[in-house]
Amino acid sequence: MSELVGPAALELTVRAALILVSLLCVLCSYRVIAGPTNPDRVVALDAIATNVVAIAVLFAIQTDRGLFITVSLVLAIIGFIATVAVAKFVIEGEVI
Repeated sequence: MSELVGPAALELTVRAALILVSLLCVLCSYRVIAGPTNPDRVVALDAIATNVVAIAVLFAIQTDRGLFITVSLVLAIIGFIATVAVAKFVIEGEVI
């Protein structure tokens, strides 16, 4: 991919995306803290998990290390399972 786009443009784009996704994490953290309802907090936590996955992928692109892709996949799986468990708890009052 770096052959199609100049290395300087790719690095600048990845850094800008890292800053944007980090800012989104901060905004979602506000919703987790001040969310009026529990479903709002769950959605914000899911958004934070997705943003952390995006940060790991962007860091993998920036450093050319495939290990961060594996880490991002594991984080995505954990985030999905946590979201499903919390949603079931909110709807039914129990997880299992």
